[in-house]
Amino acid sequence: MNKTIIELELLYSDAKKDPLLKKKLLATRSADDPMDTFCKVACDAGHPITVGELFAIGQEYSSNQCKSTNGGNPDPYESFEDTYEAFLTSL
Repeated sequence: MNKTIIELELLYSDAKKDPLLKKKLLATRSADDPMDTFCKVACDAGHPITVGELFAIGQEYSSNQCKSTNGGNPDPYESFEDTYEAFLTSL
């Protein structure tokens, strides 16, 4: 399993147990650079996650969907899953 996914799962578990951490993570939505702030909060909580890794998870998911289409999907999706938003929505 991808190390970033493991870190996100651990961060999620910690945030569910720690209301202050959860509040900090949810507050990143109103930051000037939400994903960067999210990653800084995650790192401060002991979960090293970078913005690039968050994008890579969504891009890999999208690429795998294209490959799984019968005959292949000749056109990549215009967007891919936003791991950051999906994480915050699940909190």
